[in-house]
Amino acid sequence: MSLCAQFGFGMSLVFCKPGMYVANRASDKITQLTDKVYVCRSGSAADTQVISDYVRYFLHQHTIQLGQEATVKVAANLIRLLAYQNKNMLQAGMIIGGWDKYEGGQIFSVPLGGTILNQPFAIGGSGSSYLYGLMDHEWREGMSQEDAEKFVVKVVSLAMARDGASGGVVRTVTINKAGVKRNFYPGDKLPLWHEEMEPQSSLLDILAAGSPDPMVQ
Repeated sequence: MSLCAQFGFGMSLVFCKPGMYVANRASDKITQLTDKVYVCRSGSAADTQVISDYVRYFLHQHTIQLGQEATVKVAANLIRLLAYQNKNMLQAGMIIGGWDKYEGGQIFSVPLGGTILNQPFAIGGSGSSYLYGLMDHEWREGMSQEDAEKFVVKVVSLAMARDGASGGVVRTVTINKAGVKRNFYPGDKLPLWHEEMEPQSSLLDILAAGSPDPMVQ
């Protein structure tokens, strides 16, 4: 089984000087490359989207020529090649997860600069810096699919609590021989950490209710 989740940047970003602007905190940063290979994208949404588009096209041509789908390793190496050859122009960290009939479930990490690492688990993006200790302490080999998904939701929600640049929802993709299952966890269904406040009505909700003073409830 291979499980891929959105770590770090869970939203689209528009970079501008001197900082950055969060355009969409619920953007889907998990992209399908083949039927059983997906990529988790962090960093610049534009950079990772164009890499994903190129790799998906190349893998489609690969499938037509060979008569079978590309392996997870082939997909990961294509991303590595594009990331490394353009490392001076890209801000892209990517995690490739999937299943194939030769190696089963696999996860590859391609961080900034284009290095490729085959790991039992991988984390990336701005929120990942808060997670290394927790991952080392609580991750274990041979988790059940249910336990693995609960663990992913737990660690991503913790990253969201600590990191102002991480998104507001959790999306997971579970990939195995039987197929692919996607799940979505909205922000109000995630565990709270530390001194996080319970979800409150947003300013838009107050305005829609017709309150005469939108700043007073």
